[in-house]
Amino acid sequence: MISFEIPDRITNEVQLVKMVAEQVMRPKSRYYDEHEHERPVEYINMMWQFLRDQNKKRMQKLMSANGHGNGSKPKEGFDFAVLRLVVVVEMLSWGDAGMYLCTPDPLLGGAAVEAVGTTEQKIRFLKRFGEGDPKWGAMAMTEPGAGSDTSGIRTKAFLDPDTNEWVLNGEKIFCTSGGLALDESDGFVVVWATVDPKAGRAGMKPFVVEAGTPGVSVVKHEHKMGIRVSDTVSIVFQDARIPHDNILGSADVQQKGANAKGFQGAMKTFDASRPAVAASAMGVARAAMEYTRDRMAEEGIVLDYTKPLHQMTAVERDLMEMEARQRAGWLLTVRAATMMGYGQSNRLEASMCKARAGETATWITQKAVELLGPLGYSRDYLVEKWMRDAKINDIYEGTKQINLLIVARSILGYTRKELK
Repeated sequence: MISFEIPDRITNEVQLVKMVAEQVMRPKSRYYDEHEHERPVEYINMMWQFLRDQNKKRMQKLMSANGHGNGSKPKEGFDFAVLRLVVVVEMLSWGDAGMYLCTPDPLLGGAAVEAVGTTEQKIRFLKRFGEGDPKWGAMAMTEPGAGSDTSGIRTKAFLDPDTNEWVLNGEKIFCTSGGLALDESDGFVVVWATVDPKAGRAGMKPFVVEAGTPGVSVVKHEHKMGIRVSDTVSIVFQDARIPHDNILGSADVQQKGANAKGFQGAMKTFDASRPAVAASAMGVARAAMEYTRDRMAEEGIVLDYTKPLHQMTAVERDLMEMEARQRAGWLLTVRAATMMGYGQSNRLEASMCKARAGETATWITQKAVELLGPLGYSRDYLVEKWMRDAKINDIYEGTKQINLLIVARSILGYTRKELK
């Protein structure tokens, strides 16, 4: 029998996270929604204590496997890290999706380093997250003229032969945690730039830009509809000089379209991060579903799972549909994470769960507001906030439309040129 239950070793490890979500995040959810950009210091400090220890253990294993420790080799089999991540993210987003995005962690920047960097680079850039004060990583890809179509990236990087440094010029927008990453001395942002605009995606390369780099400026903090406490910024690079070793992967341009290593690196990053984004959407969806179900129960509307659909009221059918969609989206997310845990390619599954989770969270939160009527639309309940928070999951980390295109191409065997 195939089990879809989360292993006990993971559920036991996330008890602290559940406590943080219930006692720290949820009670402050409305406050930080109304005080946009104010740092949730209590949450940050609590999560840093937890994640710093986790990251320290990960680095010890990586250093040992790389010959910097006792020489032991990593065990083969299932890697619980990705599945643990989606469980943690779902729970934190149930508490508050915006606050979750303030978590002191390598985040998308770390995912890029993991996907593209060498073992030495992983140790150099990620070891810092197991020591010292809270710090953040971020990834900057979107530009004013390049969103889902990454071939439109115009931020440029060229190598100065006199100093052996990379020089970056350009602008990035909608960079999650970019301000936090650049505010702290040990933070960094992974910036995707082109070393050859004529090469298209083949010219895309990721560069680690560390906090304090001259020529790097945060020029705008976005005001958003939802996830308002989260840090979303625009960054300008003006002759920013980056050490030669801060490029992730090779600087060689392989003009093979989507097979170029730079583009593959970006896609590997998304394969790892999309299940986490889907998990965040499912956390918001679960929060809205459970709250609505509880409010309906107070009015005497309790689901009877033995009753045929045609005998249910319209409200009961809506509640049933909310629960069914939430469970389906969560199972897709767990599948994508589990495949990564086994070292299998999950590009199709990552896009499937991301597209479905964003759509599901949007529908469930809107239905929650509808069922709860004027109070659901008011600020007395958090459901109107969850509806605003949920919508971003249809947009970032690849829009729903882009992810559906990836799914269609994968299933039908079409190339990007054949199906747009």
